[in-house]
Amino acid sequence: MKARCRRLTNSSSRVIIFIFLVPIHITLVGADAFDTLTIQKEINGHRPLFDCPQCIDKKEQANTSSVTAGNHQVEKDIDIIVTYTDTSGAIRIKTIKSKDLSPSWVWKNPIDDNQVKEESKLHTLKDQPDTRIEANNELFADINKQPHKPLFPVHPTKLRRQALRQERRDRRTAELIQIGEKRDIQMQEAAIERAKNFDIHVKAKYSIWRREYESPNSDSTVKLMRDQIIMAKAYASIAKAKNATGIYDSLIKHSKRSQQAIGEATYDSELNSSAVDRAKEMGHILSLAKDQFYDCILMARKLRVMLQSTESNVEEVKKKSASLTQLAAKTVPKPLHCLPLVLTTDYFLLSEKEKNFPESKNLEDPNLYHYAIFSDNVLATSVVVNSTVLHAKEPEKHVFHIVTDKLNFAAMKMWFLVNPPGKSTIQVQNVDEFTWLNASYCPVLRQLESSRMKEYYFKAHQTSTLTAGSDNLKYRNPKYLSMLNHLRFYLPQVYPKMEKILFLDDDIVVQKDLTPLWSVDLGGMVNGAVETCKESFHRFDKYLNFSNPKISDNFDPYACGWAFGMNMFDLNEWKKRDITGIYHGWQNMNEERTLWKLGTLPPGLITFYNLTHPLERSWHVLGLGYDPALNQSEIKNAAVVHYNGNYKPWLDLAIAKYRSYWSRYVKFDNPYLQLCNINSFMLS
Repeated sequence: MKARCRRLTNSSSRVIIFIFLVPIHITLVGADAFDTLTIQKEINGHRPLFDCPQCIDKKEQANTSSVTAGNHQVEKDIDIIVTYTDTSGAIRIKTIKSKDLSPSWVWKNPIDDNQVKEESKLHTLKDQPDTRIEANNELFADINKQPHKPLFPVHPTKLRRQALRQERRDRRTAELIQIGEKRDIQMQEAAIERAKNFDIHVKAKYSIWRREYESPNSDSTVKLMRDQIIMAKAYASIAKAKNATGIYDSLIKHSKRSQQAIGEATYDSELNSSAVDRAKEMGHILSLAKDQFYDCILMARKLRVMLQSTESNVEEVKKKSASLTQLAAKTVPKPLHCLPLVLTTDYFLLSEKEKNFPESKNLEDPNLYHYAIFSDNVLATSVVVNSTVLHAKEPEKHVFHIVTDKLNFAAMKMWFLVNPPGKSTIQVQNVDEFTWLNASYCPVLRQLESSRMKEYYFKAHQTSTLTAGSDNLKYRNPKYLSMLNHLRFYLPQVYPKMEKILFLDDDIVVQKDLTPLWSVDLGGMVNGAVETCKESFHRFDKYLNFSNPKISDNFDPYACGWAFGMNMFDLNEWKKRDITGIYHGWQNMNEERTLWKLGTLPPGLITFYNLTHPLERSWHVLGLGYDPALNQSEIKNAAVVHYNGNYKPWLDLAIAKYRSYWSRYVKFDNPYLQLCNINSFMLS
C-alpha cells in the first residue's frame, strides 16, 4: 500500500513538473516570435491588444496610422507600437518600423473590420431570442457615419472611360428625348390636319365611325325578321295553292305585323320593343307551315320565282329613279327662278345711260387675262366671277366676257351693274345678237331646228319602252338645246382680237390664282385641258361609236379623254388649223346621230384630237356633281373644282359635303337674294 502511494506521489510530481514546464516553454517560444505574430493580429483586427490604461493615447495614434496606411495615403515609414506579456507576466511595449514588415502583409481599414465584427455580433444577437440589440444602435449609427473609401486607387484611364460612358449615356438620353418631342409634334400636326378635313356640314344622320367599327351582329334581328317575311310569303303561296286558308291567313297576318315592327329600321337598336315578340310569333307559325307544307323542290321553285320578280322590280325602280333624277336636274328651284325675274324688272326701270357698263379699253387688250363664260344662270355665273377675282393677285388685269341668251340678258347685265367685280372688267353679251351664228353657217343649229330633232327631244314620253324614254330624257336637258352650249367651238369668231382665252363653265369654283395658266407652253397645241382617263374610264370608246368605220378608222378607242370646264385655248393656233371647220365637218357627218349622241364633249374630243396639251391634274378636279367619294385633299388643293353631273350645288340634289365649296362665294346679304329668299339655309 505504501509502495503504491509512493508511486502515485512520484507520478503526480512528474505531472506537476510537466504542467509547470509547458507554460514556461510556450512563454519562451512566444517571446521569440511575439513581434511578428502580435503585429499581424493587430493589423487584422482579430482582438484589441491595448490592455493597459497607460496606452490609451498610443492606441489612438496606432488607429490613425492604420487608417492612413490602409488607404495608401501616407508612404513614409510608420512606427507601430505593440504590447505583449513577457515570461515573468509583466506587460511590455515595443515599437516596430513598418518598412521591416513583409511585402505580403495586407493593410486593412480597422473601421471596416470593426463594422464586420459588429455585423457578425448583430447576427449572433438576433439568433438569441432573449437578447436585446437596442444597445448597439449607437454603435451602428457611428459606423454608418464613417465614409467608405475605395480599397485601391482608381487608374486615370479607367476614370476617363467612366466619364466617356457617362457622356454617351447623357447624349443618347438627349437624342431620345428630342426624337420623342418630334414624334409628339408630328402626331399633333396629323391630328390637326384630320380635324381640318372633317366635314361638319353634313346634315341628318351622320357618324364619324365607319361601318367596320360597328358590331358585326348589330343587325342580326332585323335580318332574321326579313328572312322570316320572305319564307312566310313562300309558304303562304304554297298554302293558298293547297287551300289551307287557316295557315295562309296566319302567315299573311304575321308578315304584316313583322313588317310594321321593322318599319325603316336598319339596326337592332332602331327596332321597336315589340319586334322580338313578333319574331317569336313568326317563328312559331313558320314551324307549323314547315311541318305541313315543306317540300325542298317546291320551295326552291317558289324562292327562285320571288328572286326573279324582285330583280325585275329593282331594275324598274332604277329606271324610274334615273328618269326622276334627270327631270329634277333640269328644273329650276323657285328662289332661283325669282332672281332673274326681279333683276329683269329693275333693269328695264333704268335709264339708257344706266344700262351700260363704263367704257373700257381692257376688253380687247391682249396683254390682260381674258375669260369666256357662257351661261344663262345668274347666280352660278356670279360665283365663278367672285371666286376668280377673290383669288387673283392683280384683279385689275382680269377681264370677264359673259355671253347669255335673250331671256336672261337683262337679268345678267343688271346683276353685274349692281354688283361689279371690284377692279376687274366685265362684259355681258346676248348670243341672239350674233348675226353670223345662223342655220346656214352652223350645222348644229340647223339640226336643232329640224323636225326629227324636235321629235327626238319632245316625244320621249311616247316611246314604247321605259328604257328609251329615260335615255332620251337625259338629252332633253335645256343645255343640249341651247346654242350657249355649242358656242365654245366659235371662240375666234366671238373674240376676233384675242390671242389666248380661258374658257370656264358656270358650274365651277375657282380656289387659286389662275394667272399662271397664261404662261403654260401648250407646245403648238390648241387646247390645254386636264385629262380624265383612269385605267379604262373616260376614254374615247366611252363617248364615240367605234362600230362605225368613220370613227374606228380615224381614232384610237383607248385614247385618253379630257374635260371641258376649264380650258386654255390658243386662238392663233385655232385659226391656223381651222378648228371650227373641223368641227363643222364632223357635225355634218353626225346628222343622224350615228357617230355620237348629243352633247359637246364627244365632238370636242374629235375636233381637238392630237391637238390637246395635258395640264397638271391639280388645276382641275372634276366629279363634285356625281361622285360622293372624291378625295377631300385633292379638292382642297385644286385650283378649280367642277360640279359636272346632275347634282349641281344650287339644287336640292347636291351632294351635301361638297356644297360649301360653292356656297361660300354667294353673297347672301345681297338685297336681291334676300328678296327671293335665297339664304344660307337653302344652300347648306
